Amino acid sequence: MHKPTTFHLMTFRSYQVLATVLLVSMGTLAAGAQEPLTLRQAINQALGQSPEAAIARAGNLDAKESATLARTALLPQLTFTEDISRGNDPVYAFGTRLRQRQFTQADFALNALNFPQPIGNFSTRFSGSWVAFDSLKTQKEIHRADLFKESASSSAKAVDQQIAFHVIGAYQQVLFAEREIAVAQHEQETAAALLASVEDHVKAGLAVESDRMSAEVNAAARKEELIAARGDLELAWAELRESIGNPDLKAQELKPIEPHTFAQGALEDEVSTAAKTRPDLMALGEVQSAQASALGAAKSDFGPRVSAYGNWEEDRTSIGGSGGNNWVAGVQISVDILPIGKRTQLARESAAKQKIDAQVAATKQHLQLEVTQAHIHRQTAALQLETAQAALDQSAESLRILKNRYGAGLATITDLLRAEDAERQSQSNYWHAVYGNAMAYSELLYATGTLTPDAAEELQ
Repeated sequence: MHKPTTFHLMTFRSYQVLATVLLVSMGTLAAGAQEPLTLRQAINQALGQSPEAAIARAGNLDAKESATLARTALLPQLTFTEDISRGNDPVYAFGTRLRQRQFTQADFALNALNFPQPIGNFSTRFSGSWVAFDSLKTQKEIHRADLFKESASSSAKAVDQQIAFHVIGAYQQVLFAEREIAVAQHEQETAAALLASVEDHVKAGLAVESDRMSAEVNAAARKEELIAARGDLELAWAELRESIGNPDLKAQELKPIEPHTFAQGALEDEVSTAAKTRPDLMALGEVQSAQASALGAAKSDFGPRVSAYGNWEEDRTSIGGSGGNNWVAGVQISVDILPIGKRTQLARESAAKQKIDAQVAATKQHLQLEVTQAHIHRQTAALQLETAQAALDQSAESLRILKNRYGAGLATITDLLRAEDAERQSQSNYWHAVYGNAMAYSELLYATGTLTPDAAEELQ
């Protein structure tokens, strides 16, 4: 039986090795001597460059400064004032002369009292006040600000984990797109070799013209798939640039993510871990405590308030002239006997407390659902990877047998093309399962609040 010389019967493993070598060589030429970009490096870049991370850092800094600002309410207030004035208002003129210690007997004349001459005054004043006691309202507001600071810190950690999760997905999408290109290139070469083989068969009278036409259609389809795969790679790189926060990031070689077997834990343990470590839940819990402090501060606002105050003033007829000085000091006790506005504020804070309590309860329920979903996805992905591996081996062996049978004239071109399609789909399914398994594990880490850059290194 005639055997074609242009159709090379190569196994899937051989093609896989060649495709991998080609992919690495192309990446090396593009990146020069640059080392492959690892997943950890991509995450670190994102945490340093992502606009979302910058927003979280700014919010964290704002909360810290707000906590510092709240403490200033415990400090005394001191004000310096330099005032220059001039006028002939009778009350003003009388009081100014008295403060300047310039009052004389003549100033008691009725005409001088009713129609005083304009007088100028240069006043230097120091005044201060201090709230000595406000029924612990200030202390509760300080505690509230501290809790908001802790909440902002937890929120920033939640944003960091969200950024890491997005980077992992985009990073793996680039790797998958590169694998798809390698598969598409292999299939295009195989389709070209098959077309040449069919043409030899037609010339030798071992195949009909329709076989050649089918092979041509197959070759055209494989070319279209390669073009689409290249477009998917460009799109994947655009998504990776966006997730890192660097629109100018050049396409470069990435360190591959190989098949892994990740440890599996009990669902109850994972839910318990999430309840303790999820930063977004921690942030919400701290807001809940802060609102409790706000409610306490609103209640304290009904209590008495004790304030101390003091004032020292010097009044002169000119800037450098002599004059008089005086001081006043006192303690003030105040109680609001008609606290209508305070009652409304208390009702408002109470409603806000009820709202945040409900949000915390809803978040805890949703958290359990998220962890359960991630746990199931993790188990499903592991099983899919095992199935995809078995299907890959079976399709490769089936294709090898059909190539031999077609070369011997014992199978049709339709049988061979179907085997090619099945082998190509099994390769795509296998790598999809590999990255799906890694993504499902990272989803579980994210759901339990343990997706740190160090944990992400387990994927590679």
